[in-house]
Amino acid sequence: MNMRRFLAASCVGFSLIAAPALVLAVDDPMEMLPNPKDEARAEAIGSQLRCLVCQNESIEDSSAGLARDLRRVVREHVAKGENNQQIMDWMVNRYGNFIRLKPAFSFSTLLLWCMPVLALLLGLVSAFIFYRRRAAAPPSPPPLTEEEKNRLAQLTKDKDNAP
Repeated sequence: MNMRRFLAASCVGFSLIAAPALVLAVDDPMEMLPNPKDEARAEAIGSQLRCLVCQNESIEDSSAGLARDLRRVVREHVAKGENNQQIMDWMVNRYGNFIRLKPAFSFSTLLLWCMPVLALLLGLVSAFIFYRRRAAAPPSPPPLTEEEKNRLAQLTKDKDNAP
């Protein structure tokens, strides 16, 4: 009888612990726009914006609280009738260029866009220099002749007998 009570209490306890997490996992129905075209547009804009918590996901893909808030803001702007560029400009002005998943090409992002090419060129130049120096290195000396081996043995023998 005690085992049944323990199992029942465990199930109730687990349910109480898991219930809030399940409630939070459900998407907010207020987040959706009534017009399907506006909703699709809001999703397209949201897929271009970085979640500032996850940093590698769009706000549409993220389940973070901040991403949820940003999705609401995007939908509010879409509902006001603002165009995509106005919404993106508002987000960049508010959160900086980092909020874009794909930053626009500008003078300030020039290094960001050129860095992969520069890294590849640096690697190729380094490999070229390394292999060129290796090829130009002097050859290893030839092995010792018998006469040289005997002389070496005599010198080391004399050194061991020295006081």
